[in-house]
Amino acid sequence: MGRTLTLAHSPDADDAFMFFALAKGRIETGGLEFRHELLDIETLNRRAEDGVFDITALSFAAYPAVRRRYLLLSCGASVGDGYGPVVVAKRSLTRVDLEEARVAVPGMKTTACLAMRLFAPGADLREVPFDQILSAVEAGNVEAGVVIHEGQLSYADRHLQRVADLGEWWKLGTGLPLPLGANAVRRDLGPETARAVSDVLRRSIGYALEHREEALEHARAFARGLDRERADRFVGMYVNSFTVDLGREGKEAVAALLRFGHDAGLFPESVTPEFA
Repeated sequence: MGRTLTLAHSPDADDAFMFFALAKGRIETGGLEFRHELLDIETLNRRAEDGVFDITALSFAAYPAVRRRYLLLSCGASVGDGYGPVVVAKRSLTRVDLEEARVAVPGMKTTACLAMRLFAPGADLREVPFDQILSAVEAGNVEAGVVIHEGQLSYADRHLQRVADLGEWWKLGTGLPLPLGANAVRRDLGPETARAVSDVLRRSIGYALEHREEALEHARAFARGLDRERADRFVGMYVNSFTVDLGREGKEAVAALLRFGHDAGLFPESVTPEFA
């Protein structure tokens, strides 16, 4: 029996698609075995501060707090190129309106929250579980909400309207895609294991892309109500060329996001992203 590592990620269609080959034993892993732990991204961000998991999904916004424990992987990232978390409301709101509004975010350590802070620094942010944000907006508990995951495609079903797309806003301002989440590996596993993990995850992503129908059928179980067409669209949004490898542009976008966050006073010190 090979070495067993904990692999923590969100119970979402894009992650399920990426890790399909691992979950179903479709690829060789070089003696590594993976125990999957499924938790929402804000819980993963907080547990990363204690180094709970060997490999974990992580918001890029949470990286500064865990950088001494984890190295980023260049594969497995969720990146929106001209799109990203969507700010929704029951009525039309301007950016100025948001500066004085209560806005639900899916966790204070998420990149969605960081982007919202950069977009409307004066907004009164309220942490709400990601799958309850649409309901909170509908009920009037908040004036607006930042939706992630399948909520980006289903908010109109709840008769809500888009106020802003934070990925679109970021792209217009920086010319870069918006890096949302990454996979990270614990530093104390050592460089050899980190390289092996990176290779396995990249091959898992490659398998899913090459066997899209099979992987998508598996991922639909995690799509929380999306029909097949929208599940396919959602997976296509966040499993893309940047997921296979961030490359120079993706890594530049990560550095820019962390720099903007520091310049806005949201991180206590300047952080340079380190990749395994």
